[in-house]
Amino acid sequence: MTLQQIIDRREAGKNKSIGNRERFLRRNKTRIQDAVRRAVQDRGIRDLARDEDIRIPRKDLNEPLFQHGPGGVRDVVHTGNQEHVTGDRLPRPRGGQGGGHGSQASDSGEGEDDFVFTLSKDEFMQIFFEDLALPHLMRTQLADTPEYKTHRAGYSTGGTPNNLDIVRSLRGAHGRRLALGASSRRELAQAEQEAAMLRRNHADDPLKQQALAELEQRMEELRRRIERIAFIDPLDLKFRSRVRVAVPSTKAVMFCVMDVSASMDEQRKDLAKRFFMLLYLFLTQHYERIDLVFIRHHTQAQEVSEHDFFHSRESGGTVVSSALSLMADIVRARYPSSEWNIYGAQASDGDNWEGDNVLCQQLLRDQLLPACRYFAYVQVVDEDKPLWAAYETLASAPANFAMRKAAQPQAIYPVFRELFKREGVKS
Repeated sequence: MTLQQIIDRREAGKNKSIGNRERFLRRNKTRIQDAVRRAVQDRGIRDLARDEDIRIPRKDLNEPLFQHGPGGVRDVVHTGNQEHVTGDRLPRPRGGQGGGHGSQASDSGEGEDDFVFTLSKDEFMQIFFEDLALPHLMRTQLADTPEYKTHRAGYSTGGTPNNLDIVRSLRGAHGRRLALGASSRRELAQAEQEAAMLRRNHADDPLKQQALAELEQRMEELRRRIERIAFIDPLDLKFRSRVRVAVPSTKAVMFCVMDVSASMDEQRKDLAKRFFMLLYLFLTQHYERIDLVFIRHHTQAQEVSEHDFFHSRESGGTVVSSALSLMADIVRARYPSSEWNIYGAQASDGDNWEGDNVLCQQLLRDQLLPACRYFAYVQVVDEDKPLWAAYETLASAPANFAMRKAAQPQAIYPVFRELFKREGVKS
């Protein structure tokens, strides 16, 4: 058994090196991860998938090295100080004089700047999602919800008329006729030459004329034999063959469900929006096509556009079951679980009409959770509310349901990581 070593020598652009960049990212992985987490908190969720400038202090890039010391015993005399005495308080250096993270100036024109480099979009998203994984992703593999695509697979002798290849069939029939009648045509051509010679040289000889008659009879039999060869035979028919090949499902739908009653102010809506967009970016790492469905509710539920979902506000109470019931209807009508990977994300302040909690439990347990790959509920307040208490009875039973609280923007990212962390990885 021989080992084969492949060296990637593709050009990485002018003055760039893929290998060096990968080694640099590995060596400074912890600091880059911290910078990515800060970027998630500072920038808007809509701008999450873009490049990011990472700043690393130059002192953290220094490498240890060994060198010989001066050795021996030395006497050093330092200059005295005529301005300050013991106990004096020194003023803080002004800006540009070495304070902060900027460059460290010197009278020689040289200084030390923090090392700044740009983390590309793909690198940013890779670090952002590297320790996260879709829960129970194995359910979406080929054996669970297969889809089929038809591919060409050559030609066959059987099939439907609409797949018949006329040109190839006629070509095959012509070749068959040539092969089957080759010997008869050679014999006929030879007999025609002999008959022509007899007619030309022995027109008055009775014996030769009798031989000519027999030869003409033989030629007629040969012509009939050639004519009996079928113009086309079932074996000549060629049909375009197509086979169905199973492919993994790449479609997902994300339901965003949010309370827009009077108790949900703009700050709470912003928290919900951050979680929804974070989940959407997470799903884009695993699916090629993702549909978004926005459902807002107060006492009644309604499917709306993204703009209306985040910016409209209603007055009145809250009936959560109206939104869950609408989501179940949309799933049955447009997104069957046999063809789509369904994810649900609900955000609310936890308020709900007291008599509605039992119905919410039934809708989740009997209709939504069996159809969903994952359903996450985020409460944007820290207090225990009626809806939180109702959902707690479901949190321990199904593996595809989780609920967390996030009352501050800084808590959205940790909550998201906790909800969707890979098994065996600590948040």
